Order: sequence, then structure tokens, then C-alpha cells
Amino acid sequence: MPTKKFIKYDNYQEYPLPEMIERSRKFYEELSRRRTVRQFSKRSVPREIIENCIRAAGTAPSGAHIQPWKFIVVGNSKIKNEIQAQAEAGEWEFYSGKATQNWVRDLEQLGTDDRKSFLTVAPWLIVIFAQKYCLDSNGVRKKHYYVNESVGIASGILITALHRAGLAALTYTPSKSNFLNKLLGRSENERPFMIVVTGFPAVDVKVPDLTRKSLSEISEFI
Repeated sequence: MPTKKFIKYDNYQEYPLPEMIERSRKFYEELSRRRTVRQFSKRSVPREIIENCIRAAGTAPSGAHIQPWKFIVVGNSKIKNEIQAQAEAGEWEFYSGKATQNWVRDLEQLGTDDRKSFLTVAPWLIVIFAQKYCLDSNGVRKKHYYVNESVGIASGILITALHRAGLAALTYTPSKSNFLNKLLGRSENERPFMIVVTGFPAVDVKVPDLTRKSLSEISEFI
């Protein structure tokens, strides 16, 4: 069995404790401004910004370091129009009968419905695929580990990076998402995980008046 080569971790940087506390506080305050938006500006966003944010997402830890993710960045208007058309067809079925009344009621407070115009207005759609397995050089299937956990962490870092860069973002999972494989030319070993819609927020954008749970509600120290 091959032995993995290890190298010295000399990039770690420690800070004085007061600075660590201050850095953690400022980071929280920065992220507390992050809000999901559904109205985007058509202003263009340089591709380099998106590339850097995806690079940041690619630093996420993953099961056995498999890195089971693929980020397909869509800026082509024709493809975005097709994504919107097929997504809305599935959403119409969802809202017109498949969703429970409680589910629809919970979504109402967010101002969401079966219309997904943000898919064509925002300059970039980052379609994240989770790779369930891969094929080695001999065509033998190799299982990937902790795929959902790994891709979920990478997606969180991506959203954080977009916010840190000064962009707004929306996480969207179509009710029916299999069409994305065919439309974007992805193989059957990949499963659509989510679409991260990103760009500048519309000038007159509004967001729901919501509050986040407090520290005591989301954590316990024992």
C-alpha cells in the first residue's frame, strides 16, 4: 500500500489572544450583514472574482481528500434562459399541489413562489454538482466518501467568499434538478447539489424582516 507523503505545515499563523478575539468578532459582524436576496442587478461581475471565490471553496475539507465537487459557472444567456424555463416548470408542479400547505406557508414569509426570474437577471449561476463516484484509469468505479458533508462545506465557503468579495448570493435548489445534468453535459456520477445565484443586488432590493437565532439557541458548551 503506497505511503502518503507528509510535508511540514508551515503556513499556520497564530495571533495574540486579544487579536484572535477581535478577529473572530469582526468576522462574525461581517457575516451578520449577509442576507439572501432574490432581486439582482444586471451589472456585470468580473469573472476573476468568481474564479477566486471558487478557489476558496475548493479549500474545503473532504472525505479522504476526494474533493467530490464540480462548479459549473453559467454566464451564457441562452443557457440561463433554459435553466429558468425548466426550473419553473418543476416549481409550478411543486406549488400547485406537491408541496404541503405548511411548506407553502413557511415559504410565503420569504417572498418566494414558482417564478424564478433571478436565474436570468443575475450575471452568474454557479451550479454545484456532487460527485458520487469516479472511474479510475481502468474504468473501475471508485466510491466517494461523505459527499454531502464535503460539498455542503465547500458550498458554505463559496457563499462566504462571495459575500466577502462584495457580492450578493442566493442558494436555490430546483424542485426537479435532474435536467441540469443533460443541459450542462454532466455525467451520471454527478448529482446537482444546488445553484448559487450571484451578482450585485438590485438597487431597490428588499429582504424579509427576519432575525437569526441567538448563540444560546444554536449552541451548548458542556
